[in-house]
Amino acid sequence: MAEAGVTKKILAYALKSLMATRPLSKITVGDICQACDMNRKSFYYHFRDKYDLVNWIFYTEFFDEFHREASEGADALLRLCQFFEKHREFYRNALQRQGQDSFYEYLGQVISPVIANRLAPYVATDPYRDFYTDLMMHIYRDAIVRWVMDRDPVPAQTFVQLMYRAAAVLGKISLPQA
Repeated sequence: MAEAGVTKKILAYALKSLMATRPLSKITVGDICQACDMNRKSFYYHFRDKYDLVNWIFYTEFFDEFHREASEGADALLRLCQFFEKHREFYRNALQRQGQDSFYEYLGQVISPVIANRLAPYVATDPYRDFYTDLMMHIYRDAIVRWVMDRDPVPAQTFVQLMYRAAAVLGKISLPQA
C-alpha cells in the first residue's frame, strides 16, 4: 500500500476513535493529529479539513464494501442504507452538521448521479430533468438522514421498501393542472 494511503487510514482511524466518544463539532484537526502522533502539516497534505476526512472515510469504506459485496442487480439505495445501518453511530455523528463542506452536502453529491441515472429513461428529453433530479435528491437524502438520526429506526430493508412504496403512491396521485 502506498504511504499516502497508510497515512490517510491512520488519520481516519484516529477520527473514528475520537468520534466514538465526542461529537465531530468538538473535535479539531489538532485533536486528530495528536491522537495519531502526526503533525498538522501531514493532515493538511491529505485533507482540506476534518469534513473532507469524513467524506473520504465514507467514500473509501462504502465503495470498498459496495464493490467487495457487489451482486448482480444490487439496489444502490438498499446497499447505501445497509451501510449506514452498519455504521450508524459514526454517520449519526457526522450528520450533526449541515452546510458547506459537510457530510450532509457530500451525501447529496453522491446520491444525485444515482437518481439522475434512475430518472433518465423517464425524463431524458425533458428540459426540467435537472429540477427533477435535484428535487428527488433532496427527498431521498433528507429521508435517509432522518432515518439515520432516528433513535429507534426500522431495518434498512423495511426503510427502503417504505421509500419505494411512497414513490409508487405519489406516482398514482392526479395533480391539478397549473
